[in-house]
Amino acid sequence: MSLPEEDLTCPVCCDIFTDPVLLSCSHSFCRSCLKRCWDTGLRECPVCRKRTAKSSPPSNLALKNVCETLLQTRRQSSVEEKNNCNLHGEKLKLFCLVDKQPICVVCQSSKLHKTHDCSPLEEAVLDCKDELALSLKTLQDKLNCLKRIHRSSTDMFNHIKSQTLETQRLIKSQFEQLHQVLYHEESARLAAVKKEEEEKIAGMKDKFKELSAEVLSLTETIAVIQEELKEDDMVLLKNFKATQDRSQSTSLNSDIMSGLLIDVTKHLSNLKHRIWEKMLDHIDYSPVTLDPNTAHPCLILSDDLTSLHYSKEPSCCPDNPERFHMSAEVVGMTTLGSGSHHWVVETGSNQDWLLGVASSSVPRNCEISARPENGFWTLCFRDGEFRAMTSPPTPLTVSRTPQQVKVQLDYNKGTVSFVDSADDTLIYAFTDTFRETLLPYFYTQSSHPLRILPEKVLVTMLRQ
Repeated sequence: MSLPEEDLTCPVCCDIFTDPVLLSCSHSFCRSCLKRCWDTGLRECPVCRKRTAKSSPPSNLALKNVCETLLQTRRQSSVEEKNNCNLHGEKLKLFCLVDKQPICVVCQSSKLHKTHDCSPLEEAVLDCKDELALSLKTLQDKLNCLKRIHRSSTDMFNHIKSQTLETQRLIKSQFEQLHQVLYHEESARLAAVKKEEEEKIAGMKDKFKELSAEVLSLTETIAVIQEELKEDDMVLLKNFKATQDRSQSTSLNSDIMSGLLIDVTKHLSNLKHRIWEKMLDHIDYSPVTLDPNTAHPCLILSDDLTSLHYSKEPSCCPDNPERFHMSAEVVGMTTLGSGSHHWVVETGSNQDWLLGVASSSVPRNCEISARPENGFWTLCFRDGEFRAMTSPPTPLTVSRTPQQVKVQLDYNKGTVSFVDSADDTLIYAFTDTFRETLLPYFYTQSSHPLRILPEKVLVTMLRQ
């Protein structure tokens, strides 16, 4: 015999009884519902308000069994509904591989799924679990990667602060050097003006002496002539020639005051331009500078970013995506996507290096061979031997070990050449077709530095 569902419902929570208890008035309630009612007021029946003396009413086992049976029946019915087709009521036995959903045999025969591949549910479950397991692993890898990035964010924040302070220090240092050059030039040119002033004043003093002597001589001649004019006519005539000769010997030098002023033009003409030309003697231009954000932690770069060497003690730097993590590599700042470019690297005593160019997209977080098919066109020197890093590497014979290697790139022609800079002897040349932008590439595991040599700056005047 089955009871109506309303007889199995708690009058307090209006749901199927859970652990029902029976009061002396024959009303039943969920144990937890009754407790909440009694905690807020008198110990009485929530329905008829009849008081009870028992603080812990007995369980209604018969009602509990009926309620549990009802709930179990509901669960079984729910499971059966889930396993049956919503459209046809048939049991779901197949899995449509196209629509990715379980179907019944009637669905398989319908127009919707007739042409679709299907598999038994048992097989589909295994395949779907494998696919979800693979997706789960991918998502877990992404999560671990994000957690790793999150952990390194603090290090990156501190590194940005450190980079800012160090960069500002280096900028101030370089400007201080330029200031010193300007201060030196300013002092030298002010001193030159002062020296000319002293020379001109000394010259003026000499001219004053000459003028004073000439004034004295002229005054004496005038006095003599005035006295002669007072003499007797015969005496005047006898002394005329001598007096005349004396008057004619006194001549005024019209250039006596010439060239005594300061040569202002010499000091101020194109002053800024002449200072700039002199400053070029103190300025180096590097065709390639290294990018510290790409340098492996074991590479030490110079302050001016033109030199690198290897250190066994890695530096503290963040794990940013641009950085080479597996090998002691670094690339230059300049992106090369057209035209001709060259730079000279002083190898010196370094016995373990690679030089050349690399594609901008080469992986930074894994170790790969420096080969053209991987985006590298490089020359290698190791164990006293030169090799062009082709596939496989090509051993090279040179008459001497170059101390300076010139890297020449002609992007449009697709050539990368390596030349002994001392006598322009070709060491090796790659010919290829470049499909993306390139970057200057450097590798070393030597404590001896590789140094990019500066180029001289020339000034050309354009006249219109």
